[in-house]
Amino acid sequence: MARGDSRTVLVLKRICRNPIALLGLVIIALYVGVAVFAPWLAPYDPLGQDLSKSFAPLSAEHPMGCDEFGRDILSRVIFGARTSLIIQVFSVLMALVVGVVLGAAGGYFGGWLDEFLMRCMDVLLAFPGILLALAIVAVIGPDLHNLIIAIGIYSIPQFARITRGSVITVKQNEYVTAAMAIGESHFSTIVRYVLPNAVSPIIIQTTLRMATVLLTAAGLGFLGLGVQPPQPEWGTMLSTARMYLRSAPLVAVFPGVSIMIVVLGFNFFGDGLQDALNPRLKD
Repeated sequence: MARGDSRTVLVLKRICRNPIALLGLVIIALYVGVAVFAPWLAPYDPLGQDLSKSFAPLSAEHPMGCDEFGRDILSRVIFGARTSLIIQVFSVLMALVVGVVLGAAGGYFGGWLDEFLMRCMDVLLAFPGILLALAIVAVIGPDLHNLIIAIGIYSIPQFARITRGSVITVKQNEYVTAAMAIGESHFSTIVRYVLPNAVSPIIIQTTLRMATVLLTAAGLGFLGLGVQPPQPEWGTMLSTARMYLRSAPLVAVFPGVSIMIVVLGFNFFGDGLQDALNPRLKD
């Protein structure tokens, strides 16, 4: 068995022995499954209105009831999962690619390039994440694409700093020095030797960042600067439901609980993954 395969098997065994990590993995799998198969799982059109059913209670026909426009809440929660997953995947992917490139360049080359890149990251980190995303969305306008861009930009420094720290540690190893001594290019050395051995903290950060992005997207949606109605998104659903908390509290309960469960799932799995990828642990 190859060394990479054996390490993967070891990580999987550690995750399987961790019930909290397994619970998180199950939650994530269910969340992704619901998001991917939303058109087939949702019993109704999430945008379809029937004012005669406004605030209809829980029933066999509408297991989560209906909102103020008579729209089926279960269908909107299901399609809201798809919207949230799209935001998470593309914003984290954007931050991951840009952050890893900047962090790897700064950590590997050092000097003025590292100093310049890290000071730029410090400027972004000087702003609280939600406020920076809010400011970006306020400037470029609130919609799904702009929300992804805003959250992606504010997530870049975390990936850049974690990648930089890992690269600085890895590049001290003898195999990196040997690769440079035999004439490997800088790009080849980074891609073949440095990043593969610095990937563990990046994977952990990616998992935990998914939870943060979901909360940020929901927060911006709640403030009216995220996904715009009538498109279903959990934060936006909470924003409209807050006006009916006294008369119809269940309108807010289901999207709120969905956010809580999914965030817990990513955090549970991220913590378990951190333990599983810890090289100091012995089996």
